[in-house]
Amino acid sequence: MDGRLKVTGQAAYAADHRVDGVVYAAVVDSTVGRGRITGIDARAAEAQPGVLAVISHLNAPRLAYRPNSGSNNPDGARLRVFQDDQVLFHGQPVAVVVATTHEGARHAASLVEVRYDAARPSTDLNSAPAGEADSYARGDADSALASAEVRLEPKYRLSRNHHNPMEPHATIARWDGDRLTVWDKTQWVVGGTQQELAAVFGIPQESVRVISPFVGGGFGSGLRAWPHVIIAALAARETGRPVKLVLTREQMYFGTGFRPAYEYQMRVGSDRRGRLIAMTHDIRGETATYETFTEEVMAPGQMLYSMPNVRQTYATVPLDVNAPTWMRGPGAATGVFAIESAVDELAHEVGVDPIELRLLNEPERDESTGLPFSTRRLRECYEVGAREFGWNRRDPRPAATRDGDWLIGTGVSAAMYHTGSMSARAYVRLNADGTALVQSATSDMGPGTYTSMPQVAADALGLAMSAVRFELGDSLMPPTPPHGGSMTMASVGSAVQDGGDKVRQQAIALAVNDPRSPLHGVRPEDVIVRRGRLHLSNDPTRGETYEQLLTRNNRPHLEIIGSYAPPEQQRYTMNAYGAVFAEVAVDQRLGLVRVRRMLGVYDAGRIINPKLAESQAIGGMVGGIGTALLEHTVTDHRDGRIVNANLADYLVPVNADVPDLRAIYLDGEDQHADPIGVKGLGEIVIVGVAPAIANAVFHATGRRIRELPITAEALL
Repeated sequence: MDGRLKVTGQAAYAADHRVDGVVYAAVVDSTVGRGRITGIDARAAEAQPGVLAVISHLNAPRLAYRPNSGSNNPDGARLRVFQDDQVLFHGQPVAVVVATTHEGARHAASLVEVRYDAARPSTDLNSAPAGEADSYARGDADSALASAEVRLEPKYRLSRNHHNPMEPHATIARWDGDRLTVWDKTQWVVGGTQQELAAVFGIPQESVRVISPFVGGGFGSGLRAWPHVIIAALAARETGRPVKLVLTREQMYFGTGFRPAYEYQMRVGSDRRGRLIAMTHDIRGETATYETFTEEVMAPGQMLYSMPNVRQTYATVPLDVNAPTWMRGPGAATGVFAIESAVDELAHEVGVDPIELRLLNEPERDESTGLPFSTRRLRECYEVGAREFGWNRRDPRPAATRDGDWLIGTGVSAAMYHTGSMSARAYVRLNADGTALVQSATSDMGPGTYTSMPQVAADALGLAMSAVRFELGDSLMPPTPPHGGSMTMASVGSAVQDGGDKVRQQAIALAVNDPRSPLHGVRPEDVIVRRGRLHLSNDPTRGETYEQLLTRNNRPHLEIIGSYAPPEQQRYTMNAYGAVFAEVAVDQRLGLVRVRRMLGVYDAGRIINPKLAESQAIGGMVGGIGTALLEHTVTDHRDGRIVNANLADYLVPVNADVPDLRAIYLDGEDQHADPIGVKGLGEIVIVGVAPAIANAVFHATGRRIRELPITAEALL
């Protein structure tokens, strides 16, 4: 529905909104990784034409910073901008320059001189001590491993990844008295940006309005309000002018979070047939010193496979870095890489086909909770994928298949991601002209919210999609959960469905009680609506249109707030599942890895829009290729500087890297998950990609690379 606006440049992203009297802000970043600010000389900056203010901890007002754990803020003390002289990481905002032009602000910011009492930061996950730890256990994994017939002890390392959406993060802030309006790039309009601004400035939440109609990619980077959002609002209040602040590409590497780096030590025990007996998982992940970020990295190891003995530890390692955050497939993409790589190693060790070994260890229920699965069609994913991919043509011997100088390999991986939902609301209005308006304060960062919600509404109201207008991204609209975690369709879609059903029922009730209606006196359950016309289910000739009904009754519209809330008691374990197949070619002399083709088969519940689902799968696969082969944040541990904070040196896949990607979604729905039967598909489509590629690289070369990304030098 929004495609034409985007391809013609009419879609207004955060920095595109025209606000009268706007001025521009540029952030001054710390050039040390840890220490204290001993002085700031802003005289040269203040002397530049058009400069209105230079704000730092020396002249900034004290802000309320009320506790606010509900805005996706991790545990700890969130960064308080310009409130003291402490530097916690390289690139931390230490001042902001406001000027009448963007270029003037940027130039003046470069003239601000900051002096530091600097210390060497701790930024290396490999050498830093661990902090807080979580644990899980069932059975006696250590004893079981000691007696296992087959034992493996692989250790995996995953590099830090950055989101790198095409649209930079940006905020425009304007104060009208004590009321604040911001145009922001955010994935959580109400509970995220609005709630955090209210908490930081100590004002009522209803005094903050957040507008975000389009988000140019997020992948999790917009799930909380970062310091630049606060800085824009602070600068606007201090100057009395609307302020626009757009982060540079470099600033996004230390201003908006990242997927943390991990070390993942495993021990795997099985019998000689490959039946799993025990696993231990000792996980270390980086976090900031001021906030403790964790994600569901342990969940796959608890229930992906059947085994009686499991022990896990997950320790966060506090480093002098900015806070990590969720990135597409959070937790699962990391945990599944290690587990699926280890399972592939086990299959090779015992001489069992990788799919057969996985099928041998399929659980009947969630062994971590004892709950049944709502649906788990992973066996079918393997079956369909093996047939469509041509798995039976695979020579199981590593390094046995060649194409000239290229070694050819194929690999497979399971994928899983939990099915989640949260309470949501949606306004639904049926107009007397037969059109409908639906509003909800959700976001659209690319999965097609502007399209899928009108589909649900049109289906519930019995209208053509062209008759439904959907509006989103404004905190004045009914509240919704974060636009992430693969739960927008389940949560907001269910609220839209509820609102549409209730409005349709209002119209039917109006008709059967109206003596002038052709439907007067019939049973409401015998009336259906198709393309805006109410009629008897067994007599299509007896009926009337919405427009005729509402006009005759002098009703300009029918309206309601639809709502959805997940059940309080969880009776099932609910996940989306997938099987990912990859074929790679490795140049035996140069070590170059090329993905030749990839197939994902997914059990993701009901598919609302196949075209959008296909796009989601392709996008997830591309992201997984980046994680597997290209993406790697490089830090200079002397001062914490990110060396490759740009899109020239931080490599992401391009069209030449993704020649043949295909997705298949199994037909069906999950009736236990939510009213519309969806399981979420934005995350599952990235989860198994990296291990499938890594397993294919091993099959091609006979060399097991346990560190991501898999680079040419690792294979030479």
